[in-house]
Amino acid sequence: MSIKKHVKLGLSALALSVSFHAMAAEDPIKVGILHSLSGTMAISETALKDTMEMLIEQQNAKGGIDGRQLEAVVVDPASNWPLFAEKARELLEKEKVDVIFGNWTSVSRKSVLPVVEELNGLLFYPVQYEGEESSENVFYTGAAPNQQAIPAVDYLKNELGVERWVLAGTDYVYPRTTNKILETYLKDMGVAEGDIMINYTPFGHSDWQSIVSDIKKFGSAGKKTAVVSTINGDANVPFYRELGNQGIASSDIPVVAFSVGEQELAGIDTGPLVGHLAAWNYFMSVDSDANYDFIDAWVEYKGDEKAVTNDPMEAHYIGFNMYVEAVKKAGTTDVDAVKDAIIGVAVPNLTGGYATMMPNHHITKPVLIGEIQDNGQFSVVWETSSTVAGDAWSDFLPGSKDLIADWRAPLKCGNFNVKSGTCGASAGEQALADAD
Repeated sequence: MSIKKHVKLGLSALALSVSFHAMAAEDPIKVGILHSLSGTMAISETALKDTMEMLIEQQNAKGGIDGRQLEAVVVDPASNWPLFAEKARELLEKEKVDVIFGNWTSVSRKSVLPVVEELNGLLFYPVQYEGEESSENVFYTGAAPNQQAIPAVDYLKNELGVERWVLAGTDYVYPRTTNKILETYLKDMGVAEGDIMINYTPFGHSDWQSIVSDIKKFGSAGKKTAVVSTINGDANVPFYRELGNQGIASSDIPVVAFSVGEQELAGIDTGPLVGHLAAWNYFMSVDSDANYDFIDAWVEYKGDEKAVTNDPMEAHYIGFNMYVEAVKKAGTTDVDAVKDAIIGVAVPNLTGGYATMMPNHHITKPVLIGEIQDNGQFSVVWETSSTVAGDAWSDFLPGSKDLIADWRAPLKCGNFNVKSGTCGASAGEQALADAD
């Protein structure tokens, strides 16, 4: 072959290569959105799907990430926990998404865990949870127990003088594990077993008359009583309605909720609930410029002056911006590169400070206690003086107090036992074992 033909073939190959890389650079960054748009959790999760679509739209208006536009890929797992795993697999294998933002309940997250670990996907999880987990493929932007449950109990005990405790939750892993932590914590503080009442109800539970009556009776023993609520989803609406029906005022038996925010209160007459509490890391009523800008954008996006914001929405705001910064830092959407790049990334939160991704894949957050107002908003009555780093493993459970998580090299372990010097099974493997 002549030199001339070699040169022509070489130039053709170079042109093809340049063309391929130019096309690749223009391919969208595909963002999977894995939230229930139907079923019992739709009341909470639909707003998170809308939040992600708004954030993607805003980022695209800024030019995307390094010139690449983002594309939302939405699926509906329909409050069906096994379906979450199927939809996650669909997003990663069929749709080839670069990242997933999704889940609300811990049972849905644990359904997805083995899939994202097997396929090396990225999941940003935006809701408070029970801890006892750290996966290389998951970033936990909601609160761990030390960023919500423990401070809430401390507030009730120290500020309100609570001595008797009702731990009321939906019957699945998050409430049961959180309440196990809280029961141990309370007993370590000297609370007698007889001063702790624990109750679980199924998802979507609607008949609260007898349970609320039992709570009222439990609170009539002459000791200050409070309800610590891990009730999830649309069951909160009839629960709070029944509190009002039976005349349980916050001054008598205050309720502090971990899964009730502005979105859930939007469907309730909040008049009888004034003074009851919630523990979160963000409230819509927070006074900060970042929050006002976010609310304005949300109201405009929804086309509804009454549209409300809430804590998991802020967690998606933080997680999304962390992902954007990590991709810029890594110079690629490659999963392994993003996992390494994101540790230490700090972005603004909506309360006026910053959130930082820690080596255990949890973030720093302020802790706020809010009191329900008659307009469906919360007035902040207490907050931490600074942000708190999320602890993946509770100090109050015997099986986890010696465990740490650190996804930096050379450790790269989510459950390293500091006493034995060994790393246990992955979170996905443990989730599969628990399911069996």
